Amino acid sequence: MNTQAGLSNLSKIFWPEEGYTKGDVIEYYDRIADYILPYLRCRPQNLNRHPNGIKKKSFFQKDVGNLPPDWVEIAKIYSVSNEKYINYMVCRDRPTLLYMVNLGCIEFYPWNARQDNIEKPDYAVIDLDPEKINFKETVKTALVVKGLLDSIKIKSFCKTSGGKGLHIFIPLGAKYHYKSIVRFTKLVGLVTRDLLPDIVSLERAHGEGQGRIYFDYLQNNKGQTIVSAYSLRPKPGATVSTPLDWSEVKPDLDPKKFNIKTIFSRLGRRGDPWQGIFDHYTDIEGAFYRLREKYL
Repeated sequence: MNTQAGLSNLSKIFWPEEGYTKGDVIEYYDRIADYILPYLRCRPQNLNRHPNGIKKKSFFQKDVGNLPPDWVEIAKIYSVSNEKYINYMVCRDRPTLLYMVNLGCIEFYPWNARQDNIEKPDYAVIDLDPEKINFKETVKTALVVKGLLDSIKIKSFCKTSGGKGLHIFIPLGAKYHYKSIVRFTKLVGLVTRDLLPDIVSLERAHGEGQGRIYFDYLQNNKGQTIVSAYSLRPKPGATVSTPLDWSEVKPDLDPKKFNIKTIFSRLGRRGDPWQGIFDHYTDIEGAFYRLREKYL
């Protein structure tokens, strides 16, 4: 393992039930680096730190201040809500990745935009988050969204969240501002809700009630982040947020099968189904009007 990061406490238990240690997490990210870095590189990072493992207190950290060493790149981004500049860590390479892991980052939340074009994201994201509903309904919803996007000639990509949900990415080629992306994905959500009114909601459930799939398009607002492809999740079994081929998105899909122990054999067999995702470009302005004309 070649890294500038001084690694520490490698024997600390991070998953008590499975016995996985901090050293296991560092080894995972060292092995997965060539696959995960294309999704992290040059992006500000919202750190989710679990310094004492998944059963102990964790915390999100955006502003890293003067914490990182000089060789770690920092992006200074103005926060309107905080009325100040925030120092975000930028992941460019394996040493930076492992430095963040050594801080206790089990999972990674990159910005949708790169540091050099921070106002124009590379992709839109649709987060399908099931709330008290069977995962098969999440699969059903994802396939409806895919069919909807296919019908207006929009290419999309799907991954497991590593938890209960599915994430659908739409490559944009860094051509549009956040507001345009939110407007488009909200319209996709409204049409999806019209097609599946009994199971899809654009609002989170509150209290008791019938289960729903929360169609979260607000993840496309500036500064919002979603877990990276190939990121571990701090969940039982050390699951991995795993890119899928659409042919795998079917009722028997089991996200728990993709974990710290199984992901490398999968990559050996299939490679990365998302390879080349950033080579695609979507005309969402044209797609917005096609969608409205076709479904509204």
